[in-house]
Parts: sequence; structure tokens; C-alpha cells
Amino acid sequence: MTGRELPPTSAFARDDGSADPAVAAALAAHGAGTGTLADVVAALAGTRVLVPVLAELEAAGTVQVGGHAHTVDKEASAGIVALQAPDGRTALPVFSSVAAMAAWRADARPVPTEVARAALSAVDEGWELLVLDAGGPVTALLPRPAVWALAQQAAWRPAVVRGAAGDEVDAAVRAAVRDAVRAVVGVPEDGAADAAPAGAAGGRWFRRRREQPAAPSPGPVLDVDAVPGTRAEVAVALTLVPGLDRATLDRLLRRVGEALAADETVTQRVDSVEVRLR
Repeated sequence: MTGRELPPTSAFARDDGSADPAVAAALAAHGAGTGTLADVVAALAGTRVLVPVLAELEAAGTVQVGGHAHTVDKEASAGIVALQAPDGRTALPVFSSVAAMAAWRADARPVPTEVARAALSAVDEGWELLVLDAGGPVTALLPRPAVWALAQQAAWRPAVVRGAAGDEVDAAVRAAVRDAVRAVVGVPEDGAADAAPAGAAGGRWFRRRREQPAAPSPGPVLDVDAVPGTRAEVAVALTLVPGLDRATLDRLLRRVGEALAADETVTQRVDSVEVRLR
């Protein structure tokens, strides 16, 4: 077997160090473009992963994930290392097999653990991401909501899904973003005015439409939507009235950020957010 053997006294002593077949298949499909990251996360649930331990961490190195270089720059207790993503967040590297770990670092000692425990350890350390098989042949970067789902042994529901016309923001996430922003910037809801309930007068039933108030002056935001992002997972698209000054725009963006940070659906299901101004 290539690489280091699993510790003979561990609870996984009968584990031969090979990858779970479902995880290997999901990774291969993800690498070929025929599968999704969600398939990889689903296959990982309930499986064993290997956490690398190094006796000494010398000069920092890098690993490529999705075309971006991740720096090996942190050593925790017992020599467990972490990777720094391009956005500055920290990821715990885990491996599907001893061979995959050896391809990354031949001197790494594999410590087997349930993936839920590895994810929970990353959350406890404040490390938001997991990197699966950092040495390839296929590497998967698991976002924060997926790590949380694995730690809680729950199904992960990605914020961006594949629709008939391409990638799109999940309907529940899109609604949560729109509602959260509308609540703080006063964007009018879609749809016509409602009607009053049917009532009785003079012994005859009739339906009376409510009198409509005069249309208010438009606020700074005319519309809001959530679409797949380019620099982040989800982009919040704000259509603004023209001519806003910098101070007004800064206040608006601060309120939008606070509203999104306070929304439970957004914080639990969206890994990262960018704002687009139209």
C-alpha cells in the first residue's frame, strides 16, 4: 500500500486505507464535470476521512484548489496543519485515502476519523472550510455551509443549484435575500393591491376594494434580486435610483449587510456574498 499505514490501535484498524467507493466515484464525476460538489458532500456523509499530522511544519507550501493557490501556513496542536484559502479563510485538509494523502505529503501521518468529527473539529477551531484530497487527482473545496451540515450530520442544500437555464440561486435562498433587503430599504413588494374581505351591508353581500394610498416617493433601491456570484457564491443585485451620493450609498450598503447577516436562512446556507449595483 502506498503511503503510511493506519495506526494499528485505532478504531479503524481493519481499514485498509482505501477511499470509500462512493466518495471516489463522486470525486471522479466532479472532476469530469458530470457530477456536482453536492454529490461529493452527500457521498462523504457518514464515511471515514484521514486528517494529516506532521511531526514538524517547515517552510510554508501551497496547493492548488480550483485554480487557486492555498497556502499551508498554520500548525495547530499535535501537528495538524491548515490551509489558507485565497480569501483568507482557513481550511482543514482531509483525505479520502492513504494514497491521496501520500500524494500530498509523503511524511504526513494519517489519523482516521469520522467526517462529522473532522468537520466539527474545524468548526470548533474557527476554520470554515474543508479541503478534500489536496494532492489530487481531484480536489474538492467544501464551503462553510457544507462543513456545518457534515458536522451536524444533516443534508447540505447548496445555495446555488443547477436549473434548466444554468446555475441559479435556490428559491428559498433567493426569497430570503429579497425579503431581508426589502425589510430595511423599503423596496415595494410585487403584485397588485389586495381586496378587503367580503362583508354584509343592508342585508346584501358585496366586495369592496380598499382605497389605495398615494404612491410613495421611491426609495434608493428600486429592486433587489439574488443571482449566482462571480467573486462570491451569491450576488445580491441592487437596482438603485440614479444620483445617490457616497454617504447615502455607504449607509445603504451597511444596512443591507446587517440585514443579510441577521437572516438565518442566508447565514446558514450562503457561503459568501457580493453586492452588485445597477
